[in-house]
Amino acid sequence: MSRTVIAPPSLTAPGVPLSPGIAFENLVFVSGQLPVDSETGSFPEGVAAQTKASLANLKTVLEAAGASMGGVVKTTVFLKDMNDFAAMNAIYAEAFPSEPPARSAIEVARLPKDALVEIEAVAIRTR
Repeated sequence: MSRTVIAPPSLTAPGVPLSPGIAFENLVFVSGQLPVDSETGSFPEGVAAQTKASLANLKTVLEAAGASMGGVVKTTVFLKDMNDFAAMNAIYAEAFPSEPPARSAIEVARLPKDALVEIEAVAIRTR
């Protein structure tokens, strides 16, 4: 049994000791994805745009591991402010339109680089 680090070159290096993802057998564990725009290195404005960016980064890691959004079985969404839940949820629902994964949503005091949202996931690999 071996584990494989998943670090897509298109994602901005986190600058901290973590792997963007770890594949182990048919599972992929994706670290919390911040809403970093891979072209600019900055965060978009607002929780909706940040949710979309975090989900895009999540998808990038999954695809690099041979998984997809359809294989996601569990997510955890970290929000700076639970008042942003509805805006986050609307964008999240677009990413998982049918049979969404199990999910937890947690308000936290602060996220890295003062992000408004961060999303982590566990998925099943298809290859």
